[in-house]
Amino acid sequence: MSNTRLVYSTSERLKEENSLDIDISPSEQRVRLHLDRKGGGKIITIVKGLQLSLESLKNLERDLKKKCGVGGTTKDGHILIQGNHRDKIKSILSNRGYQVKLSGG
Repeated sequence: MSNTRLVYSTSERLKEENSLDIDISPSEQRVRLHLDRKGGGKIITIVKGLQLSLESLKNLERDLKKKCGVGGTTKDGHILIQGNHRDKIKSILSNRGYQVKLSGG
């Protein structure tokens, strides 16, 4: 019996093949904006549900941070923005054609 399932590989070619290369149009994506409290009681806005390539996700993160005037990061396919900026982020993403819904908090 042969085991054909690949569990782990260090090959760069395989990593590139498995990455998300196709961006889905914004109108087909349902984005949710969550509020969360991190250590020290600080609030962050989490943008969930984006189905973008890593490069597009980083570009969107950069734009959101610049327009909100705060810091943030990308983690596990979500964008984390420091502070409660749900209304501003909702208007930015809605103008780009995303279907945005506020949830949590």
